[in-house]
Amino acid sequence: MKKILCAFSLLLPLLAQAETVFMAGDSTMAFKPVKDLPENGWGMPFSLFFNESIKVENRAMNGRSTRTFIEEGRWESIEKSLQPGDFVIIQFGHNDESEKKKDRYTPPEQYKANLARFIRETRAKGAIPLLMSPITRRYFNEDGTIQHTHPYAPLSREVAKEEKVDFIDMEAITREHFQQQGDENSALRFLQIPPDTHPNYPNGVRDNTHLNQLGAREVAQLALKEMKKMGHPLAKKLREPEAKHLTFSY
Repeated sequence: MKKILCAFSLLLPLLAQAETVFMAGDSTMAFKPVKDLPENGWGMPFSLFFNESIKVENRAMNGRSTRTFIEEGRWESIEKSLQPGDFVIIQFGHNDESEKKKDRYTPPEQYKANLARFIRETRAKGAIPLLMSPITRRYFNEDGTIQHTHPYAPLSREVAKEEKVDFIDMEAITREHFQQQGDENSALRFLQIPPDTHPNYPNGVRDNTHLNQLGAREVAQLALKEMKKMGHPLAKKLREPEAKHLTFSY
């Protein structure tokens, strides 16, 4: 019994030092259960990038806008859990801008006000907010360019400027990334499955909004790359690579 207590006492300092990264967003960020695979939110691979000093709480949820995230108490749950030194990554837009879906639509000014609320309440708890614009959808024009399908992306940029908050323009970054891959190769990163090839989607699926495992990993890597560029504190808390991996190169 004494040995168990002694071991636990050694863990206490590590637990006390742990910081939590809360992820607040929609389905493009969210964790996916086995029944929905190979769909992945980019928050899934992202959560594995960090060392033991970081705990990732992916609270993103399918179909949620800033408005419904608040109305359902999901934001309050994060806000009440925040401790000084924690982080909150905020990425909404896909559902807020869906005017035809009244269950989730959020008017532009309310969208901006909700994002500002998330940022201010995060700061009030001594935590660190990071705002992101929504990742691109994959719809190519006839000339081979990806369509701009996020009317709310500029609004997130406005909020970032007004609130003077760390910001990553994931809409522009992911659009450029998939643009470079082209129509055919970028399709390999999204939920595109022919009929009778996967038990979760027997009739197949052609989805240009949601990512598969490869797409999610690439988007997570793009987010991390930008965090490194901006000198974000999370970029200093990455897991240590295996020694043999340091012998590899690209």
